[in-house]
Amino acid sequence: MNANPPSTIAAALAANFLGSAPRWYKRTIVAFLILNPLLFVVSPYLAGWALVLEFIFTLAMSLRCYPLQPGGLLTLEAVAIGMASPAAVYDETLAGIDVVLLLVFMVAAIYFMKQLLLFTFTTVLVKVRSKVWLSLLFSGLAAFLSAFLDALTVTAVVITAAVGFYGVYHKVASGKHSHPDHDVTQDDEVEHSHREDLDQFRAFLRSLVMHAAVGTALGGVTTLVGEPQNLLIGNTAGWDFAEFFRHMLPVSLPALIVGLATCAAVEKLKWFGYGTEIPHAVRTVLEAYARTEDSKRTPHDRAVLAVQAVAAILLVAALALHVAAVGLVGLALIVITTAFTGVTEEHRIGRAFLDALPFTALLVVFFAIVAVIHEQRLIGPVITAVLALPRDVQPAMFYLANGVLSSISDNVFVATVYISEVAAALEAGKIDRAHFDALAIAINTGTNLPSIATPNGQAAFLFLLTSALAPLIRLSYVRMLKMALPYTITVTVTGFLAVTFLL
Repeated sequence: MNANPPSTIAAALAANFLGSAPRWYKRTIVAFLILNPLLFVVSPYLAGWALVLEFIFTLAMSLRCYPLQPGGLLTLEAVAIGMASPAAVYDETLAGIDVVLLLVFMVAAIYFMKQLLLFTFTTVLVKVRSKVWLSLLFSGLAAFLSAFLDALTVTAVVITAAVGFYGVYHKVASGKHSHPDHDVTQDDEVEHSHREDLDQFRAFLRSLVMHAAVGTALGGVTTLVGEPQNLLIGNTAGWDFAEFFRHMLPVSLPALIVGLATCAAVEKLKWFGYGTEIPHAVRTVLEAYARTEDSKRTPHDRAVLAVQAVAAILLVAALALHVAAVGLVGLALIVITTAFTGVTEEHRIGRAFLDALPFTALLVVFFAIVAVIHEQRLIGPVITAVLALPRDVQPAMFYLANGVLSSISDNVFVATVYISEVAAALEAGKIDRAHFDALAIAINTGTNLPSIATPNGQAAFLFLLTSALAPLIRLSYVRMLKMALPYTITVTVTGFLAVTFLL
């Protein structure tokens, strides 16, 4: 057998590098990998800033390639050439262990409560006829759930419900209702008489899922477990669940009110792609489907819903009373929900962990970049410059700085960098505790609210854009930017004013 020539193997390696990412993107990452060691020889400080900007680039290009691989390669090289030690990376990861446990166990726990969440959203969609009230309920319900659950999971439930409803009507419209296994992700030709209804239904679903996605951000900012960075900030500040909620309330409550008002306004005025009503023919089909599903619900199904409802109550109580670390509460919920719903096979339990683990791995890469920032003292001068400004304008400046960065990169990464530097300033005696609290609130709200501008900043938006639902309802990147714009303007401005005048 002839061995493959080296040139063939090299070509295969080049083709496999970063998979299906565009060629220009691959070349850019290679250029970064070549540039960084050279810069490090000249100036470790410049090399550190180059690494941070390169990593933000990989986050901004997350639709081209998931940031774990390119960002991870850059980070591995940084550790290899001495920009940060493995021990420093471990220390940063250990400091953020609560967030790791949150992602591993709480997200998996909510996976075993999906039936209840899906039942809730389905009931709302079928029972409420007013589009304005339906939109407010979807946004408000998503906000409430995201305050206690993982925003990605809430978004996943909304996506599941929307795909299910789209599939039900699409099968009827295309004459496929006799084939329940028909794949709705294939855009079959439908009868001309149904095409207009189907296009209108797509617009209707687009608006609902966008309202819900924004709702996850409005609710996610309010509590310790609403977003991963909240837990990191809360733990650094030493706040429990109730304290975190109380500290955020002067900003989160006005933002929620304005967000819901924006929801009603764009629906009423039919601006930015909102305001489309559900076609009568589609509602008729969905109501019939809901009645059929209710009639088929067995005692076992009802028992599962009851167990999940009890688990939801226990979750809220455990978080409010701060009985244990959030991740451990999630583990307890996994035990309870699986034990009383008959899920005892290892592979069925393992499926619940799949969605969160890629982001958990990326989070550890975040911590490695933070280790580089600390080892090379990159952000210290910036924080010192901001802290030299008049005290009363500093929270607003932090809010804006975090908001801009979070709209183009990941908000967890941005929050990790800033809160660690502010905590260091507190330990060094540069700021007092009251001012630290104000800056922590500005950092948390700045990374949560303005980040709805793009899918790059909000994980829930990115998850929606890359889901199987997006092509079905014709939700593109540009269309998502357009539909998020009114929320971006009103909520960001409200947060800025609240931070400026209420902190």
